[in-house]
Amino acid sequence: MTAVQSKSGTDAAGGEPRSASSRSRRRMSSTTREAVAGFLFISPWIVGFVVFTLGAMVYSLVISFSHYNLANNRIRPAGWSNYANLFEDPKVAVSLKNTLFYAVMAVPLEVVVALALALLLNRVGRGAGAFRTIFYLPKMTPAVATASVFLLLLNGNTGAVNSFLAVFGIEGPQWLIDPAWVKPSIVLMTLWGVSGTMVIFLAALKNVPRELYEVAELDGAGAVRRFRNVTLPMISSAVFFNVLVLTIAAFQIFDQAYLLFWRDQNNASPDASLFYGVYIYIQAFREFDLGFASAMAWLLFVIILGISLVQVRVGNRFVYYEGEH
Repeated sequence: MTAVQSKSGTDAAGGEPRSASSRSRRRMSSTTREAVAGFLFISPWIVGFVVFTLGAMVYSLVISFSHYNLANNRIRPAGWSNYANLFEDPKVAVSLKNTLFYAVMAVPLEVVVALALALLLNRVGRGAGAFRTIFYLPKMTPAVATASVFLLLLNGNTGAVNSFLAVFGIEGPQWLIDPAWVKPSIVLMTLWGVSGTMVIFLAALKNVPRELYEVAELDGAGAVRRFRNVTLPMISSAVFFNVLVLTIAAFQIFDQAYLLFWRDQNNASPDASLFYGVYIYIQAFREFDLGFASAMAWLLFVIILGISLVQVRVGNRFVYYEGEH
């Protein structure tokens, strides 16, 4: 009788372990199927990333150690000469300086303007969806169309911006000619598309518990104190994310500067508009020196990586994450 129970798996000693083992196998099988299904769904992105991003990065690293003339498709070894030329070419330093200056000026302004717009939209009751759509429309405008509009707005003689300033007796500058105003003009164009950052801030503001504001009001906190002690800490993760992303984008600026100043090869553009991304483009597709352009790109990668690591190291000290003690 004992032998029969043992074979059938119904005894207390042998049946329970086999049942648990069977459930474990079924659970593992279900988990494996879900993992396989997940990888299948994201496989187009994985293939695209490996081929068009990771593969391109590896290829650019290889050709950065060569003299690669894109015009005649000739390539010869260069060793470290391209990287040595980075420190000898004065325009590399100029473009890096312009890019850094732009990033320091644009990122704080983008954060402040986006947060101010998000705070306004957060207070809107009726028609909030319509206002969000209106504010987000500039983000959907093609860069070429935006640049064409700003060429008209920032015209030093007949532009709408200077015409508006003239109403108050202010003589507007030559936005697109005066080197001192070239970067501010690009910052203005950048602020036009700040709505993407605004949406992130708005989502963070919607998640701030109302109870915190009520308690702060009971304690006698005014609007400024509520913003400083309640709103900012609760949306600090969104602020940190936006600062990090906007900094990376600022160091890669290309569209605004190229469309405003470098689209026409026949016109002499001021050095104040020579940003690092633009100079990479010039070296690659006007000078056809793809090896040197690749070395420039990898220098930019190292700079962005270093700045991002510093921001993460410092920023995490001031960021509140829900669930932390």
